[in-house]
Amino acid sequence: MAGKWNTRSMVASNIKTVRAIEDDDSSKRRQIVDGARKVFMNLGFDGASMGEIARAAGVSKGTLYVYFADKNQLFEAIVDHVSAQEQLKAAFNLDPSRDTTTTLREFGQTYIRLLCRPEGGSAIRTVMAIAERMPDVGQRYYEHVLQSTIKRLAAYLDVQVANNALKIDNTELAAAQFMMMCQATLFLPFLFQAAPAPSDERIVQVIESATQMFLAAYQVKQN
Repeated sequence: MAGKWNTRSMVASNIKTVRAIEDDDSSKRRQIVDGARKVFMNLGFDGASMGEIARAAGVSKGTLYVYFADKNQLFEAIVDHVSAQEQLKAAFNLDPSRDTTTTLREFGQTYIRLLCRPEGGSAIRTVMAIAERMPDVGQRYYEHVLQSTIKRLAAYLDVQVANNALKIDNTELAAAQFMMMCQATLFLPFLFQAAPAPSDERIVQVIESATQMFLAAYQVKQN
């Protein structure tokens, strides 16, 4: 009986040890990714060196290479991390039971505030700068962040079409159209640093215009 108990204790101890190592490994990887992200944002992909990234992350170059073979792998990890964070922050209320006007207004305002936050612009600029060289990274960012948002809005529009509130032949196209209208005069000046992040008053004004234009094109007219 004592032998069996000791075996169980050893197994439990080994499991705890493995979990502690895994947690430490995950924490170290996050530390490196966070440090690399700061360097890429400040210096760009070409300007960033593995030595600079190691210093920013507070690790040795040897430790850095244990986790990532080169800058390409690090940048891909950052894009995946940013994509996941974008999805978590995109708290759109697309409850199918909500009325279309309110939903579109709130979606548009949330979407633009998400796009035009300081770190959001830096992330998109960095991905755009490297997408030609690493098209898989650009595609992954587009699919996980932008296209997934289009699909979420399109799914809401599908319900409204089924309820005869809207008449739309292609809801994914309509969703993309609405999102581009929301960006009008707001996002590109911010992205290219030609203007600061838009004020709340300006966002409300532009989103209201986008909502009214969208409904004028797609809302079913009630007799």
